[in-house]
Amino acid sequence: MPDNAHVLSERARVQDLVGGRTLPAALADTVASAGDHPAYSDKHHVPEGESWRTLTWAQTRDLALDLTGALLERGVLPGDTVAIMMSNRIEHFVADIGAVHAAATPMSIYNTLSAEQVAYVAGEAQPKVAFLETADHLARWEKALGQTPSVTTVVLLDAAAPAGDARFTTWADFVAAGSAYRAAHEAEVAARAGELTPDSPATILYTSGTTGNPKGVVLTHFNVLYEAQSTLEAAGLHEPQVGVSYLPLAHIAERVLGLYGPQIQGSHMHAIGDPSQLLATLGEVHPTAFFGVPRVWEKIKTGISAKLAADPDPANRTMVEDAMAAGLAWVSAQEVGGVMTPEIEQAYADAEAAILGFLKLLLGLDQVTWAGSAAAPMPIEVARFMAGLGLKVFDVYGMTETCGAITANGPAAFRLGTVGRPTPGMEVKLADDGEILVRGPVVTPGYHRQPEATAALIDKDGWVHTGDIGTLDGDGFFAVVDRKKELIITSAGKNIAPSNIENYLKESPIIGHAMAVGDGRPYVVAILTLDGEVAPVIATSMGIEFGDLAELAQHPQILAMAQAAVDAANERLSRPEQVKAFELLPTEWTAESEELTPTLKLKRRVVNTKYSDVLDRLYG
Repeated sequence: MPDNAHVLSERARVQDLVGGRTLPAALADTVASAGDHPAYSDKHHVPEGESWRTLTWAQTRDLALDLTGALLERGVLPGDTVAIMMSNRIEHFVADIGAVHAAATPMSIYNTLSAEQVAYVAGEAQPKVAFLETADHLARWEKALGQTPSVTTVVLLDAAAPAGDARFTTWADFVAAGSAYRAAHEAEVAARAGELTPDSPATILYTSGTTGNPKGVVLTHFNVLYEAQSTLEAAGLHEPQVGVSYLPLAHIAERVLGLYGPQIQGSHMHAIGDPSQLLATLGEVHPTAFFGVPRVWEKIKTGISAKLAADPDPANRTMVEDAMAAGLAWVSAQEVGGVMTPEIEQAYADAEAAILGFLKLLLGLDQVTWAGSAAAPMPIEVARFMAGLGLKVFDVYGMTETCGAITANGPAAFRLGTVGRPTPGMEVKLADDGEILVRGPVVTPGYHRQPEATAALIDKDGWVHTGDIGTLDGDGFFAVVDRKKELIITSAGKNIAPSNIENYLKESPIIGHAMAVGDGRPYVVAILTLDGEVAPVIATSMGIEFGDLAELAQHPQILAMAQAAVDAANERLSRPEQVKAFELLPTEWTAESEELTPTLKLKRRVVNTKYSDVLDRLYG
């Protein structure tokens, strides 16, 4: 762990930069310096002849204050909660900012929560206003609206209101009413944000819940401004950026990088409501900074790998492989402990000119100066593949309860296969059992209305018990092994990290998701799914005829490829870790399916329960 005096000195320095401000004060400074610069763009209701609609920072704040006026007219008081269930679009950002300026607490709710989960969240948080985008969102809220009397206003964007219910209004009518109220009560609307303090809640984020009901993580204005400042520093992002916002705004990484960071830096974010459009959007926007959960980087890797494998010209494949070897050597030389030589520099420059620059241009990542990953450890082979393109993907680590990153790799110091060193002012250490413990300014004050859960999270000395098992090397870089509760302990007493096995299995381009099972069992087995985009392309290139993914999963050649993936993984695993049996499912797991969280993490308990018959066969 770094010297504590240095940590405290860094903490004081960042606190001085944050300066006791709140989000409205930070936004006002940005509008004063960059008000005419673009803030948010999306493709909802695009004006004719244009591909994006865009608001400047001055327009964003002005529209948000109209929302503030509407909220005040509807009786929203300081501290009231405001729920938002929308895709990533301008209105989502504006509703959040408007609620903050009303001294209320906005809560972005995952669009994939079930009606029962939404009702649970609404019942605990008691929102005064709910912003809903689609008919599907309205259906998910139907139960909550029927049993949560605190909700007095429901603002709809692209859904029809139920007849005869006075609580409902349209976005356009709500904004118009707010604009009129603001004009008549300008001083009142302007003064409301002044009731905030750095310790006021900036948001409550309900964790996506791999098990049990979601818990509401309270994050203060000080938390989010400190986190945004320290994250931008660790990333080396000192100027406004061009970015893409596609992860749910209920996810802390998207809020820090897409909402809070831009407000203090004046960056331009392009929001897309459908994450399946991400790769096409990258090719259009060419961001300067890009954050991807590991699954996004895996999809990029498998897509390129499949195209290379399908190239009939061995000379082309050799050229790309040689170029990527030069890219990997160039990135590796820049790691802590690495040594750069003129030969490595020249080989990379040649490879960049020959093919790597073109590949990055095709991906839309040619302008990226910072690329990041989090939510789960980045598989080392994926990180090395990206390095082969000349892309340094900086793995970071954190959780909702720490307002995002608390360790990070960055341009100043990185090591592939780790999640970096502590961010400025953060204390991070390992407990005796290897659990990662965290203390510092970004730690949540607690779960909303759940004191028992808060006490289990934060000990009496202020350390957050993350539930993750980690390691720490001699240069101060942390690595995450796996979730403490998800470690497999076989019936022979062997401790196994399932994510390690799963990452090896997913290196096959046809494998979409993998889950290793073996807790309390004599050996490890795996449940696999096909990659719904890549596997059909590969099958077609092989001349395989199939009707759908389920039929493809039963094809002998595809099953042979799955077996080859298992064999290749087993060659790199110790005997107790090796997969002794597997089954390739006829279905795909997606963000909308119950097997994955909205951030594409496995719900292991759900998979174990839903596919108990498969496990019975594998152990039969």
